[in-house]
Amino acid sequence: MGAMTAELVAYDDVLADFDPALGLEVHVELGTATKMFCGCPTGFGAAPNTQVCPTCLGLPGSMPAVNRVAVESAIRIGLALNCRIAEWCRFARKNYFYPDMPKNFQTSQYDEPICFDGWMDVTLADGEVVRVEIERAHMEEDTGKSTHVGTTGRIHGADYSLVDYNRAGIPLIEIVTKPILGAGARAPEVARAYVAQLRELIVALGVSEARMDRGNLRADVNLSLAPRGSGVLGTRTETKNVNSFRSVERAVRYEMQRHAAVLAGGGTITQETRHWHEDTGITTSGRAKSDAEDYRYFPEPDLVPVAPPAEWVDELRGTLPENPTVKRARLQAEWGYSDLEMRDVVNAGALLLVEETVAAGASPAAARKWWGSELARRANDAGVDLVDLGVTPAQVAEVQALVDAGTINDKLARQVFDGLLAGEGSPAEVVEKRGLAVVSDDGALGAAVDAAIAANPDVAQKIRDGKVQAAGALIGAVMKEMRGQADAARVRELVLERLT
Repeated sequence: MGAMTAELVAYDDVLADFDPALGLEVHVELGTATKMFCGCPTGFGAAPNTQVCPTCLGLPGSMPAVNRVAVESAIRIGLALNCRIAEWCRFARKNYFYPDMPKNFQTSQYDEPICFDGWMDVTLADGEVVRVEIERAHMEEDTGKSTHVGTTGRIHGADYSLVDYNRAGIPLIEIVTKPILGAGARAPEVARAYVAQLRELIVALGVSEARMDRGNLRADVNLSLAPRGSGVLGTRTETKNVNSFRSVERAVRYEMQRHAAVLAGGGTITQETRHWHEDTGITTSGRAKSDAEDYRYFPEPDLVPVAPPAEWVDELRGTLPENPTVKRARLQAEWGYSDLEMRDVVNAGALLLVEETVAAGASPAAARKWWGSELARRANDAGVDLVDLGVTPAQVAEVQALVDAGTINDKLARQVFDGLLAGEGSPAEVVEKRGLAVVSDDGALGAAVDAAIAANPDVAQKIRDGKVQAAGALIGAVMKEMRGQADAARVRELVLERLT
């Protein structure tokens, strides 16, 4: 348990003594119809080992063929990241044994990536812009999925393991940054903002759903510390498969504090991979990190080189979506948001969600209200990113349509969201099942109003005497009696009809 309870250095003390260097490797699972090197389907959720063939199972004699759409997607990602596109590049075999990699090698790219030397400007919470330089974006294939059955969910302590090869061979693009230096105290925030903005770009390109909860987008966090002002790079660790924006930020912060504790105690950092534990917010040791030569890379003999013609690259450049910075300015103007309101939406990770909610028919103000407050609070309480909460933009627009129609009010809408998160169906179905519709029937409301007047004669007399503002107390009493399901405007009308 020693590694689990490692002492950490206070964050401010880390920064007093060390400069952090950050690197991020983001794997994007492409949303192609078929796999990278064979014709097997890629649909999510199929029964284990039903979307496989001799090629993606690595059976002797099977021959791969490159997926054209995957190459196209790789080029479009590279162009959107301001990368240079290789005129000629090859695939390579990365040799290592892993139980869920049926060929015992991964077909990837090594010294000749399809995209290289790019950058992305990342906007932080206060509007500061940090340029993150991109080392490369290369094509490769995903591995299968191991399930370790037992108490821990990890291989240690499991009773047995099951392997599903449906995911083996699904196209991946790995996007690798150059070392991010000089971020200092903001390193965790820079990491989070980069991954969030990268996901936004990937979704805008339409090349992947980029759902972190499904593993469509996974981040590996590299971190090292060096003595403050030394200008050198320290020994790095790589925290693997971090699967939410929030966790990316937490993993960077934790590793900074852990590294500092080891170094301050006179120890040395081991170059290794580490596991991130979502529940406890710590990392634990994985395996010693291999260097490139350990993988015995060599060119893949069964695949021809990829040489995208310049005309094709130019054609693909014309398909790129609007620049994210330009798009934000346009949407802000269209929606009528103040700078602060727009920044809050972006910082909540809600920009795409608000955009899709508005597209589904809600007003910009309503979309911001729900995503920026009610749903953001729920996501925070659940410890998940807003995009993974489980409520869709279409559902939010439908809830607002019910409010606009007078079927429910804002208070009841919160109960509708409870039902949506509990899987009780569409917003209309939740309203029906839970009996949440606002009562505007004069018979039922009139009886409740009469009861409230009878129970509060002093308030009723004030209204008769001309103090109309006192009606609020009676309206509140009726709303309480009807569990918030009365039409407040109609209740007010009925109160005043009776007393003025």
